[in-house]
Amino acid sequence: MTTTAVIIFIITFLGIIYTRLPKVNIDRPSAAFFGAVAMILFGVLTFEEAVLAIDFNTIALLLGMMIVIAVLEIDGFFTFIAEKTISLSKSRNQLLFIIVFVTGIASAFLVNDAVVLLFTPVIIQICRSAKLNPIPYLIAEIMASNVGSAMTITGNPQNILIGMQSGISYSKFLFHLLPVSFLGMILIVLMVKVFFKKEFSRSNHLVFQGNEFNYNFQSMKFSVPIFLGIIILFFFHHTLDLSIPLIALAGASLILIIGKIKPSKVIKEVDWVLLLFFAGLFIVVQGIEKVGVLDQFIDNTPISNNLEGIVSLHALSLILSQIVSNVPYTILMLPILKSASSDLLWLSLASAATLAGNATIIGAVANLIVIEVAKKYDIEIGFWQFFKVGFFITIITLLLSILILYLQLNYSLL
Repeated sequence: MTTTAVIIFIITFLGIIYTRLPKVNIDRPSAAFFGAVAMILFGVLTFEEAVLAIDFNTIALLLGMMIVIAVLEIDGFFTFIAEKTISLSKSRNQLLFIIVFVTGIASAFLVNDAVVLLFTPVIIQICRSAKLNPIPYLIAEIMASNVGSAMTITGNPQNILIGMQSGISYSKFLFHLLPVSFLGMILIVLMVKVFFKKEFSRSNHLVFQGNEFNYNFQSMKFSVPIFLGIIILFFFHHTLDLSIPLIALAGASLILIIGKIKPSKVIKEVDWVLLLFFAGLFIVVQGIEKVGVLDQFIDNTPISNNLEGIVSLHALSLILSQIVSNVPYTILMLPILKSASSDLLWLSLASAATLAGNATIIGAVANLIVIEVAKKYDIEIGFWQFFKVGFFITIITLLLSILILYLQLNYSLL
């Protein structure tokens, strides 16, 4: 049975590593779905065990946030925020600074994949109206979306996984990782200016033309207050004895009932494929955990609750996030971190897995989203063009993360 589970696991993760295998019509969600079904079909797990393997707290939080984000997206809220703030820029330096911090902060409280999907066309159109090369600003947007999303549980899918599995409160998560994200965003501004020195050596005043964006302010009167209410309740969920997934689902149901957008239109915007991907991976990992493969790995490579453990997680994240990307890597690490039962290590994983996504184009889904959207506007961001900036920023931010988490441990903040 162990051999069967390991073979299914290897096949599944090969499908995840290679978006499309030769002559096989497969992508990441279908690979995970195949692995989950195979674990049941070949008797590694019973159907009941497979259902129990799915972390429905994570699925519920993702679903709730997806519904809220879908409504805000249809309303044009993200586009409105991006367009109004970015157009305030009077120089290239100001534009870069605003893009980095608006993207980073927005990504902290909304899933970063949605933020870059909606911000990218705005950045491109604003750059073109001001006759600027959009590539430095798009690379900065990618970096900022990943670095900014590291600071909260709702910043990205891997943090949602970690937040639900670790039990760390929303405010505690933010308190410990805010310094990493804030310093990381400052670093992005500085490094993008260094790598694109020619672009930022010019000092002419920027002038933006009109825009083609549409906003539904009537609907925003309902959707924005509900969204803000959800974020506020996240901070007080322990005091109110409410779970974060329940808050997200309650907000989602409220926005569907009293909002001005037709519910069927909103439901169509939910990324059901991502939810299937998560469910499938939970089952596959449970399969190899059941046969004892992960136990052997844990026994042979214990992760300690000290500086060595922090460094080990950051190094492992840097390597494996480039191979399978950060979400599958995080799901694989969940059973290992559960055995360690340490807030320090959970936060190290959240920070490292997210920051490591900046190293290469394939390190995180947000990277691929921006690059694919840019292609529609005939803008090509090359692998090496991205890598020379991304890898340097990744190494520095990972070192910053190690230092900040170690100092917090040293001063008994963790």
